[in-house]
Amino acid sequence: MPDTGGETTVGTRAAADPCDLVTVPARHGLEAVDILRLRTAVGPVLHDGGVDTLGFLVPPGTAARWDLPGSACTPALRRGPVAPPVAGAYWLVPPEEAAPVTDPVLLAAALCEAARTIEAADRF
Repeated sequence: MPDTGGETTVGTRAAADPCDLVTVPARHGLEAVDILRLRTAVGPVLHDGGVDTLGFLVPPGTAARWDLPGSACTPALRRGPVAPPVAGAYWLVPPEEAAPVTDPVLLAAALCEAARTIEAADRF
């Protein structure tokens, strides 16, 4: 992501609204997006095709307590009116069509369910 003096800008909502970013492998993240869309609201989601990951915008402070194997959480992104902040990335779920952020508890549950779904599918 581009250097903006220690902060990264993502999304199209108010620049004063900070958020953290949970990244996961794309296959895992796509399953989780489907689960979240079926059950509850999902916040903006980035797809970075260059490294084949998805990034979920979550509330600020999530990174301090995020501990889910197979994922990472980057703290304190600043949202602003820009295109996706990574070359080769695009909005899978654009900010203007999403909840402000994804609830981290619901995201963790969806990621765990996605892992079980993928494991079951890979057995066949």
